[in-house]
Amino acid sequence: MKTRHAIMALCWSCALPAFSQVTLYGVIDTGIERVNHTNAAGDAVTRMPTLTGTLPSRWGVRGTEDLGNGASAVFQLESQFGPDTGAQGQGGRLFGRQAWLGLRGSFGTLSIGRQSNMTFHALVKTDTVGPSIHGVTNMDLYLPNARSDNALAYNGVFNNFIVGASHSFGRDANPAGFSGPSATNCPGESAADKRACRQTTALLGYDTGTWAVFTSWDKQHGGAGASNGLTRSADQERRRVISGYYLRGAVKLGGGYIKRDTVAGSRQESGLYFLGASIADRLWTYDVQCAHLDVEASPNDTTLYVARVIYHLSKRTALYGTWGYVRNRGSAAIAVDAGGTVGRGLNQSGQMLGVRHVF
Repeated sequence: MKTRHAIMALCWSCALPAFSQVTLYGVIDTGIERVNHTNAAGDAVTRMPTLTGTLPSRWGVRGTEDLGNGASAVFQLESQFGPDTGAQGQGGRLFGRQAWLGLRGSFGTLSIGRQSNMTFHALVKTDTVGPSIHGVTNMDLYLPNARSDNALAYNGVFNNFIVGASHSFGRDANPAGFSGPSATNCPGESAADKRACRQTTALLGYDTGTWAVFTSWDKQHGGAGASNGLTRSADQERRRVISGYYLRGAVKLGGGYIKRDTVAGSRQESGLYFLGASIADRLWTYDVQCAHLDVEASPNDTTLYVARVIYHLSKRTALYGTWGYVRNRGSAAIAVDAGGTVGRGLNQSGQMLGVRHVF
């Protein structure tokens, strides 16, 4: 019997992947939300939201293999899900958040696959609220979904300088109607139109650990059938980000400016400003944020206010309460909550109590 067990153990060890360090991780974040003015009649609703409380619910696997001479093979697979129903996010993709493989060394990291692009990296440390159900990312639904399909990317850190770039041959291969705000139905990779659905992003930053400044550039081409009006490869949408943070003790300030320029037949420009603060002690974290979306040559501007309190039961489990209030001017209809709805021109408030566990 002992011999049999030894042989089985040897067979299992031979079947293990070559990656020497593989980590399973995840977040489950859910709660109950109350929000008003969800339609033109001003109706309110109490519900368990699908998308997020303080962080998107997800699970993933990441791994690394030492190749010698300071080089490693690395990969990451990450899947988002709705804890209210268990459904997969990103339109039912198994690994809709991340699916990439790369090489890492003193030169930086080269990666290929579906991955976060440089717009994400420019904002991840400067948005004090992050992808919460109430936050600045609700004012531009691309921001919490700044990922690219079919992408080559490079990220490097040299002393305090951070550089990065990505290029996608087809930025989004899922239909918008099936995937919600995270998809734009622009698969690209067409021999007939080499510009269709291409996307290029770039990043430059300086980060000391106590303060930082980042700038990024993001250009997307349209394609046949794409949403947001970008139905031709000549159509373009560009975002330029300037952001930063300052950390002193338990207090962090973060903010930035995002310039959006859409050319699809006509031209529309907007500027999104945000500023926030976070205070963290041993058990409590307090976050506030204000954001303003200025749509040029239009009365349809929006202002958002957010406050959040998190109580840490342990290193992995926390309770939280979050509040948001949005003011829509003109015919603007930006909801206070991620994935929500609001009547055009109506103000809206939302509150949520929830629990989060990290594993």
